[in-house]
Amino acid sequence: MAEDTNLEIEEVSKNKSKLIIIIAAVLVIVGGVAGYFLLSGTDEPIETLTDDAASGEVAAAPSSSSATVGSALYVAMPRPFIFNVPGASRDRIVQIKVQLLVRGDGNEEIAKKHIPLIEGTLLSVFSMTTADELSTSVGKETVRFTALDKVQAAMMDVEGSKVIERVLFTGFVMQ
Repeated sequence: MAEDTNLEIEEVSKNKSKLIIIIAAVLVIVGGVAGYFLLSGTDEPIETLTDDAASGEVAAAPSSSSATVGSALYVAMPRPFIFNVPGASRDRIVQIKVQLLVRGDGNEEIAKKHIPLIEGTLLSVFSMTTADELSTSVGKETVRFTALDKVQAAMMDVEGSKVIERVLFTGFVMQ
């Protein structure tokens, strides 16, 4: 009689483990299909609001590669900037991750082509700052605007246009 109960317990546990495996497989398949449909996009232009939005008009984003209001692209710098800055009591180590806002595919390619120039310009701006400047939000904004001015000036010298619209700090750590 004791052997019969052991067999039933083993059968029930085998059935439960099979059921759990089947449920997990179904969830993985459903999740994969849902992820595919969510991440696959269409090539249709997305409607964006322009200055005419105040009057209730909506304009479609142009599909040309020229620099327009609706074609903002971001160029990430390949590595974060890590540097020392002098502070009032001690020197600090700073790490800043930077992305550049450009308009249009042409400007994106130009920015990517000149990454070494942009990195060098940003490093020269960052090396002139202090820990006291970088410890306040106003100081960070000042450094960001100075970086934008210097990068635009460097791009103007090389390409004849500013190319970069904004310098964005996407990560900032100071120790």
